[in-house]
Amino acid sequence: MVTCTKCNTPLETEFLNSPGMIHCASCDALLRVEVFPALFREFPSGAPADSLVLNDEATCFYHPKKKAVVPCAVCGRFLCALCDVEFDGRHLCLSCLETGKKKHKIKDLENHRILYDTIVLLLAVVPMVFVWPTILTAPMTLFMAIHYWKAPSSIIQRTKVRLIIAIFFAVLQIFGWSAFIYSCATR
Repeated sequence: MVTCTKCNTPLETEFLNSPGMIHCASCDALLRVEVFPALFREFPSGAPADSLVLNDEATCFYHPKKKAVVPCAVCGRFLCALCDVEFDGRHLCLSCLETGKKKHKIKDLENHRILYDTIVLLLAVVPMVFVWPTILTAPMTLFMAIHYWKAPSSIIQRTKVRLIIAIFFAVLQIFGWSAFIYSCATR
């Protein structure tokens, strides 16, 4: 049964999935209710579901009615297929995976990356507002762009466009400072 979100009065089925807003008959609140057609489907009644495991089978630690398929490699708890997380050739439960992440015991677990390409681009562009810091940041940008060229960019694959743009600006700034210093020296 679908009820009003304000006063919890049951709504008539003819108002459900209507194209416009409707008023609640009890509190006059404006509502728009969209429901899946399965809400109105009649389900056949029958015998309750059979147990998913037999008496002599191991069950999942987290789901006692499901059959265990593998033990956790760290704590030894039995896990069903739903709870099993296969990581680096080992089977772990979510609890051990989370503990390993917090205590840094799982070395190959990568849940963040430093986006060097974004840092290098910011190092090339932001100092251009004040101009004078670029005498220091341009060589740093060039060094970092070359140094972190092969570093993984993001967990979601990205291109090297940011690094290329940063190198372009850094080289442009270096040429600009070189021309400025040369012109000051030849006066």
